[in-house]
Amino acid sequence: MGWLPTTAKEVQALGWDYIDVILISGDAYIDHPSFGIAVIGRILEAEGYRVAVIPQPNWRDDLRDFKKLGAPRLFFGVSAGSMDSMVNHYTANIRLRSDDAYTPGGKAGFRPDYAVTVYSRILKELYPNTPVIIGGIEASLRRLTHYDYWSNSLKPSVLVDSGADLLMYGMGDKSIKEVAKALHNGFNAKRLRKLKQVAFIADQSYVERLPQDETLRLHSFEECVDSNQAFGENFKQIEIESNLRNQTRTIVEQVGDRYVVVTPPYTTLSQEELDSSFDLPYMRAPHPRYNGKGDIPAWEMIKNSINIHRGCFGGCSFCTISAHQGKFISSRSEGSILREVKQLTQMPYFKGNISDIGGPSANMYKMGGKDTALCDKCRRPSCLHPKPCPNLNRSHDHIIELYRKITATAGVRHAYIGSGIRYDLFENEEYLREVVTKHTSGRLKVAPEHTEEHVLKLMRKPSFDGFIRLKRDFEKICDQAGLRYQIIPYFISSHPGCTERDMASLASKTRSLGMHLEQVQDLTPTPMTLSSVMFWTGENPYTGEKLYVARNQDEKRRQKSYFFDGPSADNSKLGNKRSTRTPKRYFKSKK
Repeated sequence: MGWLPTTAKEVQALGWDYIDVILISGDAYIDHPSFGIAVIGRILEAEGYRVAVIPQPNWRDDLRDFKKLGAPRLFFGVSAGSMDSMVNHYTANIRLRSDDAYTPGGKAGFRPDYAVTVYSRILKELYPNTPVIIGGIEASLRRLTHYDYWSNSLKPSVLVDSGADLLMYGMGDKSIKEVAKALHNGFNAKRLRKLKQVAFIADQSYVERLPQDETLRLHSFEECVDSNQAFGENFKQIEIESNLRNQTRTIVEQVGDRYVVVTPPYTTLSQEELDSSFDLPYMRAPHPRYNGKGDIPAWEMIKNSINIHRGCFGGCSFCTISAHQGKFISSRSEGSILREVKQLTQMPYFKGNISDIGGPSANMYKMGGKDTALCDKCRRPSCLHPKPCPNLNRSHDHIIELYRKITATAGVRHAYIGSGIRYDLFENEEYLREVVTKHTSGRLKVAPEHTEEHVLKLMRKPSFDGFIRLKRDFEKICDQAGLRYQIIPYFISSHPGCTERDMASLASKTRSLGMHLEQVQDLTPTPMTLSSVMFWTGENPYTGEKLYVARNQDEKRRQKSYFFDGPSADNSKLGNKRSTRTPKRYFKSKK
């Protein structure tokens, strides 16, 4: 076991005379299962391929970073990193961030805007005959026509602008193996197009040969630019299709005289398949090349944590988890998790406290449908909204037992829950009591997101009454146990449908509960979310309801200011009616 090489010198030290795959990432190279490039690299290595990593290449000089290892035998794999590069670079009010959590010392400026496109174009210019495969969160969520908040425009699939040969969407544990296998004997477009969970550009003759009953035809990119309704309909069809348990249709979207083709995904990873990704021989640390260059904030945050599952069935309008990881939960086995806990206790940086046992949502471990035959027929985007599905097994027995086994592991003093908890999953106080009394470091994170019912409905979040009950139960448990703990709620401003009057009401209600708001944010509409579609179109694509949208930065700042005793906490000063006007676009006019 050793590091994946990052320089020509490291490649030579391994005695390699060629490299099969070169992975390029906008993040620093951290060899840990929480970072996508490490996972993809280790999976390929386990398949017998020689893999190298070029982290955060300089795109502004003579491009020596892109040239230093030459061309790989099979392909370049390109990712913007663990975040969309635009979310990484800019705040919700389009201001450039001064730091980057995925860079040594937290320094900004080590990746370009639209990193996948920039990296891919450079590679196609330098190595026109070497396939470029793009993946990761940025490529995955930009695979079809999407709203881009930072240019305030609709953009076509990232395949169009980047010139990449193939896009892998979602989690790549399965697809990366098949892509490598397909390219093993040379580039063959026909073979690649037969793979699952990929996207590519094709011509009309290819699309015409697809079976009509196995194809979902969307409105073209040009139609979406001309019509809000077309864009909204596209999103609705994509979301419904992506939330099916067994997806069989190929999605086709025209762009000019070409077509973006998206093949159906693999089924949710089995427990054994997920275990195999987490059980690979990671070094569990940043590469030594970063020694003396400062801490990497993202690493410092997760290095003592354990990820226990993937996927989320919450279906929140503003969240990309289900679009990228899937709606159905894939959980690791207790054995795999406990092996990682034991590994963690042996790391020199571990001091006895696990900072988080969680995942996209902390308490969805091993949850799913009681009768999977009913899940096969379901088209709901959320298993929890507007109310929990009666077929959903919400038992916390598995996760409580897991917590107890982790805590009993030698070397573990405390095991905390740092991820946000879905309180609309609780069926009784047992899980909450377990978490509060044994796995809370003093602050319990939950995400009500808002207080007003019509806004919560648009967010696909539960009623605020549920949070009030949670707060009451939390305080009762703390009083009984003699604990002086805090509950930390997360709230969002400027969500489509939310007005200043709604924010004033939020401020008033939270103050009346004696809450000091810390975890608050202004909405950033990210690609492939319902919230971004509503933000751009000003309406709900499922109902056609017209919505007020705070688009310009002054309106967004005013909404956020209510978190901090804003312009007016008196609702009467804001009128009795919610505004449904559509403000002018703040960058450029829409066609």
